[in-house]
Amino acid sequence: MYPNNANNTYKNNSIMYASKEQLLLMLLDGSIKFSKLARQAILDKDIKKSHENLLKTQNIYFELISSLDLSTAGSWGTDLVRIYQFIIEKLKMANVKKDIEILDEVMPLIQDIRNIWEEAYKLSKSSSVG
Repeated sequence: MYPNNANNTYKNNSIMYASKEQLLLMLLDGSIKFSKLARQAILDKDIKKSHENLLKTQNIYFELISSLDLSTAGSWGTDLVRIYQFIIEKLKMANVKKDIEILDEVMPLIQDIRNIWEEAYKLSKSSSVG
């Protein structure tokens, strides 16, 4: 029981003390994790598990949309919302149809978005240090 409790404490502390950029990357890591779990669940014919994980992935993108400040983001923010909405729609279709091909179509985009944000985070850290 103790190791699990220690693990939960560590996770909670990681979230509590993370920067907003680190929290964004944690969310995006979650979207990758949940989409992979959903994919495997579809292959395993586990409808409930695939549904739950696809919803978790969608919810991450809904949260990302709601956290964008479009008044300061400009046109790139609007474009980002469109990309996030595209991902949500593909995830919904994959969920309704339990279609692995739809999921396989959108998963590289999910990974690319995570990689782009990670690169932006690294660039912002290096430019603020120098």
